[in-house]
This record gives sequence, structure tokens and C-alpha cells, in this order.
Amino acid sequence: MAAATTGNDEHAPLLSNRFLTRLTVGVAVLASLTVAISVGGRLLGERIALAGHTENTEPVDIIIGQDQIRLPANTIRFDDQRATGRAERMDLYLTWPEMNGYSNAERARFNDATRPEGLIFLNLSQSTMSKDMSGRLEPIYSHLFDDRPEPGPAGLTLQRLKANSGYGEEVFFTGILPDGADYAVRCMMPADDAQSTSADCQRDIHIGRDLSVLYRFSSRLLPQWQAMEARVRDYLGRSLVENGRVVSAIRNR
Repeated sequence: MAAATTGNDEHAPLLSNRFLTRLTVGVAVLASLTVAISVGGRLLGERIALAGHTENTEPVDIIIGQDQIRLPANTIRFDDQRATGRAERMDLYLTWPEMNGYSNAERARFNDATRPEGLIFLNLSQSTMSKDMSGRLEPIYSHLFDDRPEPGPAGLTLQRLKANSGYGEEVFFTGILPDGADYAVRCMMPADDAQSTSADCQRDIHIGRDLSVLYRFSSRLLPQWQAMEARVRDYLGRSLVENGRVVSAIRNR
């Protein structure tokens, strides 16, 4: 014969209060984890999409040698260089011809290696030579040319180098700037236009008191050499800081 049930047993809840409490806490924890994973995943996704870039346009003040220069953070290529203070070098990238830093709207231009003409790259460091590339043209480079000049793009002259010059397959393009100054740029010309990279050509200039600027660009941009020279000088010249104020005039050497 089955044991008789008591009145308390008939009215006891199927789930105890302790179990309900634990269940509620467990659901809350799972919900919190879901939110954390969602937020963390979104932030991680954004960081992956940025791939080291930043849209931050806050100014960063950098001192290199005797010069102080103020640049938007989104023009600086590497995260560890986006800090105010003294530095040995600074690496920049800018859209061409707009001369702007990174933005999500222009993300494709910064990530598409097949369109190297959309960007130019600059390296800033303290000068180690008394003359920039134009200044070295006559006393040094001209003695390495093989004396068989050829017409180049947009009024430039292609200068091939002697076999024993030490420059390998590189060539120089030379010209005269609007102010009458010499222009020279070193290039490793691609076998065909499809193989062009953002480092085909490089040129160094001096600005400020003691700042050397090496800028690199695709050989596809050679026809725009005068505009590029002017815009690079203007952009960096307007970024120089003197007595706490950005100066507009460029002091060239």
C-alpha cells in the first residue's frame, strides 16, 4: 500500500527557490557573456578592418633633430609613432593628390596594392648630409651618368647610369623646377606598368632647419613630378612649428 502524502508535500513547489536563484544568476551571466562577446567581437572586427590605420585627426607634435612638426595622427603610418615627443624618424602616408591621411571612406586606396598611384609615402629624419638629392646632382650623380640621355615624361630627362656606378638597374630622371632649381629622382622602373609599386621612385629634400624628407611614389606619377614636389614642400612647410606656432613659410636648403 502506497504511503499517504502529507499536506505539505501536496503544496511544495516543483522548483525550489534555491534552484530558481541559481538559474536566474546563470541566465544573467550568459547574457553578460553574450553582450561582452558581441561588443568585443565588434571592436576586434573594427581593429582588424583598420589594420593599423586610424581615423583620428588629433595633432601630434614630433621633434626630430632641430625641427618640430605637427601632423594629424591619421597621416602617421605606425601606431607606435603616433605619440607627441622626440623621435628619430617619422613615417607618413598621404593620398595623392589630396594630401590627406587615412579615412574609412578612402580605405580601398590604402589597402589596394594594385593602385599605387593613389598614395605617396614620406620618411622624416634628421639630415645626415649637407645636400639633398638636387644638391648632389651636379657634384656626384652627373659623373655616374652614361652620357646617353633620353626624353622622359613631362619634360624630364632619363639618365641611365654607368655599369660600375653601383646603382644596379636604377635610373635617374632630371629636370628643372619652376624656380630654376635642379630636380632629380631615382627610380627602379618596372618591366611593365602593371608591376608598378609605391616604391618605384624616391627623392629626398631638405626643409626646416635640419629635416630630411624622403618621399616615395609610383612611377605612374612621374608625369606629375612638379605638382608632387610643390605639394610635398607646401604640406610639410605648413606643418613646421616655431615658438609653438605652425609656420607657413618653408626654409629650404
